[in-house]
Amino acid sequence: MNINYQDLQKKINVKFKNLDLLIHSLTHKSFDTNKNNEKIEFLGDRVLGLVIAKKLLQAYPDEKEGTLDKKFASLVNKKTCLEIAKKINLEKFILTFNPKNKKIKIEDKIVSDGCEALIGAIYLDQGIIVAEKVILNLWKTKIKESVVTQIDAKTKLQELALKNFKKLPSYKLISNTGPRHKPSFKVGVKLPNSKYFFGLGKSKKEAEQNAAIACLKSIRL
Repeated sequence: MNINYQDLQKKINVKFKNLDLLIHSLTHKSFDTNKNNEKIEFLGDRVLGLVIAKKLLQAYPDEKEGTLDKKFASLVNKKTCLEIAKKINLEKFILTFNPKNKKIKIEDKIVSDGCEALIGAIYLDQGIIVAEKVILNLWKTKIKESVVTQIDAKTKLQELALKNFKKLPSYKLISNTGPRHKPSFKVGVKLPNSKYFFGLGKSKKEAEQNAAIACLKSIRL
């Protein structure tokens, strides 16, 4: 199989000193049971975690640990690693068992693991500074998207209400419309002495989150 690893190096803007290390990091155990990327993936997972954790602490110095933990989990999980890998077409460079040399679709988990292994290889070949630069560049959009974590909206509103009013926010189901397989919920939320703020959602829980977001945005304005 003829793979042009030069293309991958251009995509991540890294010129490997040891090309064999790059190839090793993208070799699945189905291709080589002895020299494969499992241990490098283990390392890459830790390097990714360190870099993302450091970035979150810098970006959100006033956030609570619980909120940072949720942001962290969303940025380093397998789904996000897969999205990053697909952005650089990593599956084109991964070696898997393919005796007939056909064009086959590589499993998502293999591609996601390959992304972590690639990070491990960059760290081993170039050091933490280059690894950090690559990670922050590839994850740039995802980190920006983490600015709003909807799952925290109800918690934040609850903390604000208890701090300022010593009471919890009051939620009210306004309507539940649409067919059973595709419902639409409308929920209102209010603080003591405030008007209702409304949110829509495909579930009551989602509508409550959106109502809490609307209330928080109004308060901040």
